[in-house]
Amino acid sequence: MTGRGSVRPFVNFNAKQDSELLHKAMKGIGTDEDTILMLLTARSNDQRQQIKAAYKKAHGKDLVSALKSELGGLFEDLIVALMTPSISYDASQLHKALKGAGTNDDVLIEILASRTGEQIKDIIKVYKKECGGKLDKDICGDTSGHYQKLLVILLQGSREEGVDEEKIEKDAKDLYAAGEGKFGTDEEQFITILGSRSTAHLRKVFDAYKKLYGSDIEDTIKGEMTGNLEDLFLAVVKCARSVPAFFAEALYGSMRRAGTDDGTLMRIMVSRSEVDMLDIRACFKKQYGASLYTTIKEDTTGDYQKALLYLCGGND
Repeated sequence: MTGRGSVRPFVNFNAKQDSELLHKAMKGIGTDEDTILMLLTARSNDQRQQIKAAYKKAHGKDLVSALKSELGGLFEDLIVALMTPSISYDASQLHKALKGAGTNDDVLIEILASRTGEQIKDIIKVYKKECGGKLDKDICGDTSGHYQKLLVILLQGSREEGVDEEKIEKDAKDLYAAGEGKFGTDEEQFITILGSRSTAHLRKVFDAYKKLYGSDIEDTIKGEMTGNLEDLFLAVVKCARSVPAFFAEALYGSMRRAGTDDGTLMRIMVSRSEVDMLDIRACFKKQYGASLYTTIKEDTTGDYQKALLYLCGGND
């Protein structure tokens, strides 16, 4: 999956030069937002960290604080997010989701269902260092029941490797027996299979399930589960099928309703811009018949809109 991002490292990169361009954009009366947004959306996250260091060295000030004092609103939030190292960004989003008034379950579900095992291990380390707590402890303090149990399993980031041909049909039958095949639901069985098998294995299990019982596993989950547990199981299934399709659907949901869910829109555009934005765009177009670019354009305004469109990287 290399190189499927819309944002790539800038070829003739010069951190010192970039830091001076930003300094100039913020100096004096008024701020040159266009320079800021065009420059930062055209650099990789790693390059932005180097610009931050160069700025500090030249001006003795923190670049992020300088940007914050010049910008405002959603545009400021977006620029600050772009300036944050990606693992720190995930960790801070989780921290905010857990430490705010009430729990933002959408964020927990989105991040823990979609990140790789390696990424989750890194997030746990950074969370401890930068947010001053243990992620598993904070999640357990904020959640309960089977929902909590599955989150904790996902936090271990230790899915099995490869496909176990012997287990495919058995897993499909076990899922049926745990859900549609009985009165009530055996959530533990769902957790065991969906929480620990590899994604490649799960895709084959879902195919076998459809072949054996004529229905998609998603429909079974919707019929058997409710609330956060249902949402988490669905996210796990969707990410096993296709992470870009999962994000395309989440982006569509963030925009196509009364009021835009800017938190979700921003989080996905920032965190996927260097990973799989090109695939997300293709899934979006295929699924909804409109381009992600036009949808963002219709739903947002101002510098915030311009920056998001640069992250999107083009119209399809």
